[in-house]
Amino acid sequence: MSGFGFDTLALLAAVGFAGPLVASLPRLRIPLIIGELLAGLVLGKTGFGVLDEANPTFQLFANIGFALVMFVAGTHVPVRSKQVRTALPRALARAMLCGVVATGLGAALAWQFGTGHAALYAVLMTSSSAALALPVIGSLGLQGPPVLSLTAQIAIADTACIVLLPLVIDLRRAPTAALGALEIAACAGLLFVILLAVDRRGWRQRAHDYSEKQEFALELRTNLLVLFALAALALRTHVSIMLAGFALGLVIGSVGEPRRLARQLFGITEGFFGPLFFVWLGASLHVRELGAHPKLILLGVALGLGAVLAHCVAGLLGQPISLAVLSAAQLGVPVAAATIGNQGNLLAPGEGSALMLGALLTVASTSIAGAVAARGQAK
Repeated sequence: MSGFGFDTLALLAAVGFAGPLVASLPRLRIPLIIGELLAGLVLGKTGFGVLDEANPTFQLFANIGFALVMFVAGTHVPVRSKQVRTALPRALARAMLCGVVATGLGAALAWQFGTGHAALYAVLMTSSSAALALPVIGSLGLQGPPVLSLTAQIAIADTACIVLLPLVIDLRRAPTAALGALEIAACAGLLFVILLAVDRRGWRQRAHDYSEKQEFALELRTNLLVLFALAALALRTHVSIMLAGFALGLVIGSVGEPRRLARQLFGITEGFFGPLFFVWLGASLHVRELGAHPKLILLGVALGLGAVLAHCVAGLLGQPISLAVLSAAQLGVPVAAATIGNQGNLLAPGEGSALMLGALLTVASTSIAGAVAARGQAK
C-alpha cells in the first residue's frame, strides 16, 4: 500500500467485517476485535503486506480510533453506581493482592526472558478489561454481591493499570510521563468541575434538547473537540493518547453520558474508527518473529497464565474461582502496550505479539469462566 486513498478506505471497511463474522460464531463468545486483529495480521507485516502500517494517514486514522476506543472504555467504568462504590473496600483489597502477586511474577518473567520489562509485565498481569468483562457479565445475567464486588475490582484494576502503563513501559521517561499524566488528570478534573456546574444550572440539558431538536449533534462535536485537544496535549507532553481518551471517558461517565451521545459515539467508533485501529494494530504486529524467537511464544503463554494465576489468588479473600478468572480478562492494556511499544520501538522484536498472545489466552479463560459462573448461578 504505497498511498492512502478511497480504495484503501474501502478495503479497510471491508476487512472490518471480519470482526462481526468471527464474533457471530455460535457458543464461542469471541470478542469482536479478534477478527479485526486477524484481518490485520493477514494483510499486514505477518501476511501479504497489503497494508502499510507506517503510512502517516493510516497512523493518524488509527490514533483517532485508539483515542475513541479508550474514550468509550472509560465511559464503561461504572463510577456512578452506588452499589459498586459500596463494594470498593473489599474489591480494592483483592486488586492490591493481585498486584503484589503480579509484581513477583513480572520480575520472574523479566529475569527469565531477559527483557528488563518487569514493571510492564506486572501491570499487564494486574490489569482487567472493563470493556470486555462487563459486557460478558451483563450478557450472562450474573448478579449478586460477589458480582458487584467483581465489577468494582475490575473498574479499579482497569483504571489503575491504564494510568500506570505509560509510566512503566519506558522507565527512563517515567518522570516526564508522570508530569504529562498529571497535566491530563488536571485537565480532566477541571472539565469534571465545569460539567457539574453546567449540569446543575440546567444548561447542559437545555443544550441537549436544543441540539436534539435542531439535529446539530452539539454534544458529539463538543466531546470530539475536547478529546482531540486532550490527545494533542498528551502527544506534546509525551503521554499516550490512551490516557487522554480514557480520562475523558471517565469524566463523561461520572457526570452521566446521554443516550444519544452514547449512540453517536458507538456509531463512529464501532462503525469505522475502532475496527480501523484494530486492523492497523494487527497489521503492525510481526507474528513471524515469534517463530524466529520461540522463547517469546513461551513468554506470551506465561503472561496469560500468570495473569490468571495472579487474579485467582483473590480466592484467598473469598472470591469464587470462576469470578476470579473472569476478572483476569485483558484487552485494552495489552493492546495499548503493544501499540505504544511498536510506535516507540520500546519492545524487542516479536515482544508485542507475545503480549497479544497472553491477552488472547486471558480472553479464552474469561469465556470459559463466564460460562462456569453462569451455570453455578443457575443452580
